[in-house]
Amino acid sequence: MQTEKLHSGKKRPVYLDMPTIIKHLPMPAIVSILHRATGVALFILLPFLLAMLSGSRSSGEDFAFYKAWADNWFVKLILWGVLWAFCHHLFAGVRFLLIDAEIGLNLETARKSARIVLIAGAVTAFVLGIALW
Repeated sequence: MQTEKLHSGKKRPVYLDMPTIIKHLPMPAIVSILHRATGVALFILLPFLLAMLSGSRSSGEDFAFYKAWADNWFVKLILWGVLWAFCHHLFAGVRFLLIDAEIGLNLETARKSARIVLIAGAVTAFVLGIALW
């Protein structure tokens, strides 16, 4: 890693190797980053999802159009990703609410709850995705 000397004489990294940094992150940090990323993604996708819902409820022809559009395997895959984002964001949000209530603050419980969030989000999205496919 290259370093750059600052005016105070301290060295700071110029190039950060993100794959190496991510590989060494603890699981609670990964859950936190994913919680923020899924929140941003859901916020950005919300107008599109609401437009699809509104359009599908306007008439029978529009519903048939949206149903045919959603039957595409690629669209289903994207919607499955949105479903995972929602499930992960929901479970991680509950975890953070419990942490705000000072439940599960010690290191072992935090690691265990982070693992549960990752598994529960993936399993719930998988089961719901199979049921909706």
